[in-house]
Amino acid sequence: MKFRMSGRPLVALTMSAAVLAGCVSSAAIVPKPRQQQQAAVRGPAGSVTVPIGQPVPSAMPRPAGPADPGFRRAPAGLNDRIYELWRAFPGKTGIAVQRIDGEWSLSQRGAELFPQQSVSKLWVTLSVLDAVDQGRMTMDQRVRIGPEDLVVFHQPLAARVRAEGSVTMSVRDLIETAITHSDNLANDSLLRTVGGPNAVRAFIAKKDLGSIRFGPGERLLQAGTAGLTWQQSYSVGRNFEAARSALPATTRRTAMDNYLANPVDGASPSAIASALTRLARGTLLSPESTDYLQGVLSRTKSGPKRLKAGLPAGWKFMHKTGTGQNLGGMTAGYNDIGIATAPDGTRYAIVVMMGTTTAGIPARMALMQSVSSAVAEYHGR
Repeated sequence: MKFRMSGRPLVALTMSAAVLAGCVSSAAIVPKPRQQQQAAVRGPAGSVTVPIGQPVPSAMPRPAGPADPGFRRAPAGLNDRIYELWRAFPGKTGIAVQRIDGEWSLSQRGAELFPQQSVSKLWVTLSVLDAVDQGRMTMDQRVRIGPEDLVVFHQPLAARVRAEGSVTMSVRDLIETAITHSDNLANDSLLRTVGGPNAVRAFIAKKDLGSIRFGPGERLLQAGTAGLTWQQSYSVGRNFEAARSALPATTRRTAMDNYLANPVDGASPSAIASALTRLARGTLLSPESTDYLQGVLSRTKSGPKRLKAGLPAGWKFMHKTGTGQNLGGMTAGYNDIGIATAPDGTRYAIVVMMGTTTAGIPARMALMQSVSSAVAEYHGR
């Protein structure tokens, strides 16, 4: 079914940018069982609305059911609004919206791979909590972090390591720090503890999450994106930035272009929306771990002017941002993904990912706000 209405052009907002730079990371929507699959419906310029068909478990409360007109299909006009916002924004952008307590999703460039950057911290935490659920780890397990573990970019925890020589933290505290503060050192410490990138990739495969890659860890990812070969000395002061600046411009540009063309931590917006839906429905982790992770995501500090700022009063939002390196005014990944909850309890997974764009940061945030605002505006129609 195609939804028709005149879209409204994106209006850029002027605001200051508060962005965390530097992140860590990891092709198609997860297929449903054959008897539940329904045909995708194509909208303008390749947009797709897909009836999900997966029933919400009876144990999971939901505010509405099949009698609700917004349960089985997206509200008339929302698909066109999202399309117009997407079309008006310069560069490569992916958008996906899925009703968690319903049977539909819609997207623009939903199946293409975009750099995740710190969005991939979510997969590390999911892998850790899955290990906890299976008894292979505990939340109180202690993890030592020393100077040899330091990474690059946003790592507030590094100041403690340098001051104290080493720091020992619980898995619980590392999750809180990695997600709510997007701390790269805390995240890489969790990654090392759970078994490294292969353990996260095994979790993604086991849960059949679809088009979600996991990269080599913060240090190798950022070094490769810059055109460098990692050295631990880069974790000290601004040594990484100095080494990056000393590279020939062609080396940096080639490395960046290669990363954007085939991101080692790439993921599709639709796959992420599906994963968020499954998390919210309680089908990825135990009930205890599900509630715990959603609580952590609700305390995220980064990206207050991204998707969250577009939601009206009374809505709740839990999310994870991701921001990559800059080169010539272009950022290698500028993202926000999350779960929005309306005052009546209806939930939506919302994903906006930017691969390449010439737009400034205020315009990027304005697009994200416009997407979440549209979801709220059309809710209940």
